[in-house]
Amino acid sequence: MRHREGHRSHHSGWLRAAVLGANDGIISTASLMMGIVAAQADHSAILLTGVAGLVAGAMSMAAGEYVSVRSQADTEAADLARETHELATDSAGEHRELEEIYVARGLERELAREVAKQLMQHDALGAHARDELGITDLFSARPLQAALTSAATFAVGAFIPVLVVLLFPATNLSISIAGVSLVALIGLGGLAAKVGGANLWIGAARVGFWGAAAMALTAAAGHLFGVVL
Repeated sequence: MRHREGHRSHHSGWLRAAVLGANDGIISTASLMMGIVAAQADHSAILLTGVAGLVAGAMSMAAGEYVSVRSQADTEAADLARETHELATDSAGEHRELEEIYVARGLERELAREVAKQLMQHDALGAHARDELGITDLFSARPLQAALTSAATFAVGAFIPVLVVLLFPATNLSISIAGVSLVALIGLGGLAAKVGGANLWIGAARVGFWGAAAMALTAAAGHLFGVVL
């Protein structure tokens, strides 16, 4: 029977990309728009800034995540190719290497030797990938999945402050953008903490704090350097 017990760490790959994308989408787009609002730009310029930030940010997240995870995948592939060659040219040496790994983990020498023997007979490359290299199917690099997840969640997050500009009146727009964005960030931080098994309030406060800091600094920059358009 396959092992079907669920663990929170099983969500770490997609959760990291999803939270990072949505969090960055809200913070960066809201901060850009706050800066433009503080520079006393008109409503259309603020909306254009938000839409441009959404599109550019989503593509940037996708490209950056793909390149990063692709590099990890290439490294894993190179390590697996090396292990394949070593298994073909020095099977006995690879058996001893696996045996030493199990001894270091606490198995008796004879048992470690027998475990290494049986695992290599079943799937030699899989045993070395898992126990020597730390590469498993669950945590292996998936560049396209990471890129699409980051881009999609960034766009969803970025759409929140853009929606505020579309729905809220022009008066006190900076307060509306900041308020709605902070609520969304706090909710996202709490949700991510809950899914990951961390403290909900700490997760929410952490994301809310950095989001507020980013928007405040960008608004200050817009107020300091902005001109009436």
